[in-house]
Amino acid sequence: MKTIKIFVTCLILLLSANVFSYAKKPVKALIVTGQNNHNWEVNSLVLQKYLNESGIFTADLAISPKRGEDMSSFRPDFSAYKVIVLDYNGEAWCDDVNKAFLEYVKKGGGVVVYHAANNSFSNWKEYNEIIGLGGWGNRNETDGPYVYFKDGKEVRDTSPGPGGSHGSQHEYTIVVRDKKHPITKDLPESWMHSKDELYDRLRGPAKNLTVLATAYSAKETGGTGRDEPALMAITWGKGRIFHTVLGDNIRSTVEGGSFAVTFLRGTEWAATGKVTQKVPDGFPRK
Repeated sequence: MKTIKIFVTCLILLLSANVFSYAKKPVKALIVTGQNNHNWEVNSLVLQKYLNESGIFTADLAISPKRGEDMSSFRPDFSAYKVIVLDYNGEAWCDDVNKAFLEYVKKGGGVVVYHAANNSFSNWKEYNEIIGLGGWGNRNETDGPYVYFKDGKEVRDTSPGPGGSHGSQHEYTIVVRDKKHPITKDLPESWMHSKDELYDRLRGPAKNLTVLATAYSAKETGGTGRDEPALMAITWGKGRIFHTVLGDNIRSTVEGGSFAVTFLRGTEWAATGKVTQKVPDGFPRK
């Protein structure tokens, strides 16, 4: 408990320090939310709080109509933002919104895929290319390979089977696989992540995808017995995409210090191509 308090204090001080360096020109972020099989009403506000208190970003919410309602009124202005954070797993957007989103990413807009957003839009070809890997939504071998690590090497497995599963929530170790990428540079080689859901059997186009970090999905907790992608970076057109499977529920989102740090680092990279944030003292270790 003492270690957690020290880490949280360091994180707050670090975020406060960033206010002064970014106050003149914060990066505009838009959190797209409103429908999800997860608690978007709470989690989106937590994401917004992290972004706004970082001193780097100013974050707005685009909240869709409720499931079953008319989606024609939902028309986020993607072009007004440097990065779009997707906390959305729901009904299809209108065709012109889809086109606007693709144009935004193609021209260099940043995207963050947060947890269950990789469940969404399984039939949207370009969306699946943007997120790299996805789960559920009747995804299978026709959508692309499973991607995981074995004996320290990336595997792209084309065997048949459904995409997307997870075991019970538990603490698990995250292992950095790309130590040179701006998001993971300076992070420890591994650290213990707080109790959380761990997605596995994700599959998809996996084009221009870099697995930044993995986590072992233990069979004892209902997993695959494989090292599964936890943090990913993708490029699509001129756009940069950060994909995190972490942060299933409010406990892991608020209390999981490694989630906050990796989320903010990934969002900054997606928006700017750089990461200026220092890793807080006391960052979780293995």
